[in-house]
Amino acid sequence: MDIIRVFDASYARALAHEIEGQGFFDAFYRRFLDGSSEVAEKFRDIDMARQQAMLKKSFYHLLSLYAASHDGDYLARVAIRHSRGHLDIRPALYDRWLETMMATLREYDPECGDEQELAWRLVMAPGIAYMKFHYDREAPVGHDGDA
Repeated sequence: MDIIRVFDASYARALAHEIEGQGFFDAFYRRFLDGSSEVAEKFRDIDMARQQAMLKKSFYHLLSLYAASHDGDYLARVAIRHSRGHLDIRPALYDRWLETMMATLREYDPECGDEQELAWRLVMAPGIAYMKFHYDREAPVGHDGDA
């Protein structure tokens, strides 16, 4: 299986599909917020339009971690901002995030099957591991002389 090819095709289909006027990322956030009171609380008083724009940007950085095996400054900043000492996004919430993303994918990619879901999970795995790893850290590992 060509993971990137399968992911890219699935992603394009998911973004092109609308259900009742709602796009992929809108549906993802609706499902993510509705699925957990803890998640809803984390997003209370948040400008959701701005948050969705940030999600899209972060999503691309997660993809680039898989494709280029490089974290970059943006993802490092996001990881620390989400750590225990800042926004306190617990590692388990990333699992919920991924499962919500997969549920949304199954709804929005009309060709979604095991191959597409596996491709998404493989592409997302390094970024999710990166975010979880930094939960108890004050600085991104490998940046500013930290090893």
